[in-house]
Amino acid sequence: MPTPRTKSKTLRVKTREAELPIPSSLDDLARALRQLGRSGTPRVAALARWASDQPEEIALNSVRSLAERSGANANTVVRLSQALGFTGYEACRNAFQDALRQGGELYGKRAGELSGRDSASVLDAIREAGHRNLESAFTAESRAAIDTAARLMLEARQVYVVGVRSCYAIADYLGYTARMAFDNFAPRAGTPGDIRDRIALAGPEDVVLSISFRHYSVETIAAHELGLRQGARTIAITDDPRGPLARGADVVMLPEMHGPQPLPSMIGAFALAEALVASMVVQSDRALGNITRFEQRLHEAGAYR
Repeated sequence: MPTPRTKSKTLRVKTREAELPIPSSLDDLARALRQLGRSGTPRVAALARWASDQPEEIALNSVRSLAERSGANANTVVRLSQALGFTGYEACRNAFQDALRQGGELYGKRAGELSGRDSASVLDAIREAGHRNLESAFTAESRAAIDTAARLMLEARQVYVVGVRSCYAIADYLGYTARMAFDNFAPRAGTPGDIRDRIALAGPEDVVLSISFRHYSVETIAAHELGLRQGARTIAITDDPRGPLARGADVVMLPEMHGPQPLPSMIGAFALAEALVASMVVQSDRALGNITRFEQRLHEAGAYR
């Protein structure tokens, strides 16, 4: 098995595919995959082209699962790792994970870009970006996706809404407002274990709605993929049509997330959550009565003052 060696301060490895520098950033890794897609042996080149469009797959999968997802075999996955300059798949996978974490200093970088700017210009930028993000939630394509997703949820035996970290609030709001009108929305899961336990109960009559953006939360990816394996219908609110939540989903909604703030803007995603519930209410003949009774019960329970 080839081993890395240092040459002119650049780590290189000689393989049957090529003698390549070992890349470190996600951009470098994707670039190396594209190069290998042109110069590698046929099977390795085909896998490299597939992975270059979704390099996070290497970070998230074992040899076996990557082979299954890509349609390659395990031996080709290992050969791809070696052709990229690594001693084996684990070293390759670790490098992709490190690159995601580094490329992953998204929040800190965005916060750093605010340094030295005056408050007025930042607020103006947030306002302008907010309008753009809202518009993205109501394009003709997005409106069609909203109505389709609403119908799927109305027809479902049970709807599971999944979102963690910055997406927890969106998922919680969507689930709470939907439960005012519809009794087929499952209670929010409170921990990663709860999420898996609940989705394990899903089947072809159910819907799993997952919300996550880069950086994609592993719990939400796992819930989406478990829902697919269980045969449930799946809906994704995410930021990339090639991302882990979009793959296999029946409906994908892609709100824009522009703005100078440290975390990408969630205005468009919240607008989609509101629009989904509103579309369900419009299409249902029982929603009005359920909402009226829900509100009355809270008044009688002393929840409002």
